[in-house]
Amino acid sequence: MDRRPSSPSTGEALLFLTDEQLRQGIEAMFFAYRGFTADPDRILGDMAYGRAHHRAIHFIGRAPGTTVNNLLNILGVTKQSLNRVLRTLIADGLVESKVGRQDKRERHLNLTEAGRTLEQTLSDAQRARMRSAFRDAGPEAVAGFRTVLEAMMDGEMRSSYSRLKDSAS
Repeated sequence: MDRRPSSPSTGEALLFLTDEQLRQGIEAMFFAYRGFTADPDRILGDMAYGRAHHRAIHFIGRAPGTTVNNLLNILGVTKQSLNRVLRTLIADGLVESKVGRQDKRERHLNLTEAGRTLEQTLSDAQRARMRSAFRDAGPEAVAGFRTVLEAMMDGEMRSSYSRLKDSAS
């Protein structure tokens, strides 16, 4: 019986990955994430923004009118951290904050025209990279990739992701 580890692309029984294969998967995720964020990082670096700004812009753009509390939930950051990012984005004219109509304690967030333009530029770069990778990998790999990503989310994250996905439908 052959016990040599085979490469994941050979269709081995993926339930029985070795520690080395798992380590390789973890490292692949690190490097893929660096690639995925490289283009937006370059664009944002010229503006003295970072990934926290990118994430806020992305999710405000995905859910216009979202509340600060909802954004806190999605991003999983502290209020202090998010407020620092939002203050900058608001001051720079990329995000607007409006007091809630029903609950005056709520602040609803929307991208301004400049914010939508920046979000489009950032997303275009990431979509191009994803489109190319998905095209190269093929439809079965894409479905498997999504399944793996969703399986890695804890229950609360998966619920937030599902709500966001469902709101786009």
